[in-house]
Amino acid sequence: MRKYFGTDGIRGRVGTSPITPEFMLKLGWAAGQVFKEKDKKILIGKDTRVSGYMFESALEAGIVAAGADVRLVGPMPTPAIAYLTRTFRASAGIVISASHNPYTDNGIKFFSAEGGKVSDDIEERIEYYLDQPMEVVESNLIGRAKRIDDAAGRYIEYCKGTFPIGLQLTGLKIVVDCADGATYHVAPRVFSELGADVVAIGIEPDGLNINETSGATKPELLQKTVLEEQADIGVALDGDGDRLILVDRHGVVRDGDDVLYVIAHHLMKTGRFSGGVVGTLMSNFGLELAFSESGIGFSRAAVGDRYVNERLVQHGWSLGGEPSGHIVCRSITTTGDGIIAALQVLLAMIEGGKALDELLTGFVKFPQKLRNIRVEERFVPTEVPALQKAIAIANERLNGLGRVLLRASGTEPLIRVMVEGRDDETVDELIEYLSKEVQAAIPK
Repeated sequence: MRKYFGTDGIRGRVGTSPITPEFMLKLGWAAGQVFKEKDKKILIGKDTRVSGYMFESALEAGIVAAGADVRLVGPMPTPAIAYLTRTFRASAGIVISASHNPYTDNGIKFFSAEGGKVSDDIEERIEYYLDQPMEVVESNLIGRAKRIDDAAGRYIEYCKGTFPIGLQLTGLKIVVDCADGATYHVAPRVFSELGADVVAIGIEPDGLNINETSGATKPELLQKTVLEEQADIGVALDGDGDRLILVDRHGVVRDGDDVLYVIAHHLMKTGRFSGGVVGTLMSNFGLELAFSESGIGFSRAAVGDRYVNERLVQHGWSLGGEPSGHIVCRSITTTGDGIIAALQVLLAMIEGGKALDELLTGFVKFPQKLRNIRVEERFVPTEVPALQKAIAIANERLNGLGRVLLRASGTEPLIRVMVEGRDDETVDELIEYLSKEVQAAIPK
């Protein structure tokens, strides 16, 4: 068990351990010990939350104290840091972000030199140094920090380069919701420079409004704007740009399962698909059935895009993702990227000559309900006898025509309860039953 790292880095409430300046200083030093190499540097990027400035400075101080060099790129999407880490031949990339969480939270994600999430072994090495006394290198060995001024432009050109030469988005009206987060200065430019008529919302970050009223976790404003603007599609990104939720021309929200369905079937129809698709334990059973009927392999990984990535590598496949909107196109990039996934859907619309809702015709999802129950301390629900019994009762009620999942969130103090079945009535009944059982099982 790691002491600080969860399923997606280190995350928590600002000012509460470990999300403090003192910890970030030590974390920077520990990362410097693990990643410092001759003639290499460590990139640091962040989203738009106000605490990012404080933690950026603390991490920078710790890294240079360990004798490693730093390159600062400012507010940039998480997948942009993955890309820039590779292109700058850096030894690691660090993102200061709490993704879809409110501004009162923050966190740290690490990327390897190859642009993927770091392994458990690397996280354990960082935690080892966190428990060691901090020693500053000799003054002549202290690292240096520089700012990269053209980082945004580099990433914009990279995203545009993933779209086929000769094709444009001309004729499409797209509403782009940046959640007042890290994509505010890059996403609208990507789509507009490819020819789309772009209506941008969520592009006025003030350090406090990230994910507040817009973005992938709050698509209501996007739905309203798509209908008002009579747009062809709405694109919602989260605070750090690694999630994608879509809204079709009728104002219907389309999640990560819908995105995977569209991309996979388009690749298959155009002869560019091989292998299968990786989902997670949260992926709708209807997606699994749809892929089975199409002859597309499907495999479930643990929740978290790093686990999706690991399963993709294991199978040698190139497409995977989560209902929450983390979509990994490994033939293009190394991690979940909301902008690039959106471009793949737009490509399917253009080459298929169909609207998003038309591309989803025939895809039927099982009714699914998810409830988050806040706890003081995380615990493993499946290790509690009373909850083991409750799960067994629920599964017996579903009779093989659905799924039950109880798990602890890896990023927040929550127990997530998910029920999936053939009809809404059964799903509603079981979500209430299991939620009450979880409440009763919370350690007092």
